[in-house]
Amino acid sequence: MILVDHMPKLVLLLVVSAFSVLGATACCSSPGTENGTGGGNGAGGGSGTAECQLVPEGQGPMGEAEISVEVVAEGLDTPWSIAWLPGGDMLVTERGGNLLRIEPDGTVLDPPVAEVPTTETGEGGLLGLALHPEFESNRWMYLYYTTSSDGTDVNQVERWILSEDGTSATADRVIVGDIPARSFHNGGRIRFGPDGFLYIGTGEAGVPERSQDTDSLGGKVLRVRDDGSIPDDNPFPGSATWIYGVRNTQGFDWRDDGTMVVVDHGPSGLPQEGGRRGHDEINVASAGDNLGWPEIFACETQQGMTSPAMTWTQAMPPGGVAIYTGTEIPEWQGDAFMGVLGFDAGIGHLHRIRLSNAGNVEISEVYLRGDEGFGRLRDVVMGPDGGLYVTSSGCDGRGSCGDGDVIIRVGRR
Repeated sequence: MILVDHMPKLVLLLVVSAFSVLGATACCSSPGTENGTGGGNGAGGGSGTAECQLVPEGQGPMGEAEISVEVVAEGLDTPWSIAWLPGGDMLVTERGGNLLRIEPDGTVLDPPVAEVPTTETGEGGLLGLALHPEFESNRWMYLYYTTSSDGTDVNQVERWILSEDGTSATADRVIVGDIPARSFHNGGRIRFGPDGFLYIGTGEAGVPERSQDTDSLGGKVLRVRDDGSIPDDNPFPGSATWIYGVRNTQGFDWRDDGTMVVVDHGPSGLPQEGGRRGHDEINVASAGDNLGWPEIFACETQQGMTSPAMTWTQAMPPGGVAIYTGTEIPEWQGDAFMGVLGFDAGIGHLHRIRLSNAGNVEISEVYLRGDEGFGRLRDVVMGPDGGLYVTSSGCDGRGSCGDGDVIIRVGRR
């Protein structure tokens, strides 16, 4: 049931009821119990105690929490990443190259803070955004975008400096360059971790073997210092690689125990992928873990590789992911929320997953799907006010653009 409160900002009040306990069967290991526990296959940061859960059909049951959904900005063009300035304004990247500043009331300041000289080809363009942990003193922000180098498209992470009044920005230096790029599988999520280092999610740009090469920047989660140098305690000496065996990640976040939740796109039937399809995944991983692409697929296992915590037979391509740390919905504390882009007529949803300490899936449920949703969903991030913020991605060429994309805030009804 959807109740609509006609206020200056559109507020949708959603009341949904469903089973919140996962009943999926497992692949390649003994089936789990109702709570998703069972035999081990290497998921959960390589601990060997967690079970890969295969969802053979559909996406999951509708969620049961009573939530409010507020549209906080609209009329956007493929908003890809959000970061907050100290005063509460948002900085937002649009894939076409605009870096926007949006006030708390939803006003989009004109002109943009910057027009980044990006090459928007397919899934490339202006993607990730992260503010330095000491942003208030140094004004440093980091952008991940596609550009051209000697006639060849590459992705790069570049440091920019925001002006004191916050209305303009200038490029400072390239932090990590020559990340493989193509019209698809560009990755693009960047975040500073709890340890103060910069983490960069990349795609293999259509060349699967890059994912297993720890010297390649493609198909990885990378970890570097704020100047792009490689930390001494990275798992592979002299390499920025932190996690490898990735196909195309657009989202990761940290659990309280320091492990990372990493989402990844499954194959789409390309010849170099052996015609395999579907099986997008959510993983729990630690430094040096190999998530297996392209050697293992779905819930397959192989020595030295980490199978996903959950994978779906039906294509369910993930955007960003965030661990819920707010207090408005206390039953969500510590759960992972994943934006789903969706290939079914451009219809995506917001997916909640609860993971046990061992990395087993205990709850898997769906919000904002169909008539209750906003189409394809991309970035998912916790805001400084404790709300969960999500961007739509209908204008990316694979959905319905209509009056433009939106940013929504999910909270308690």
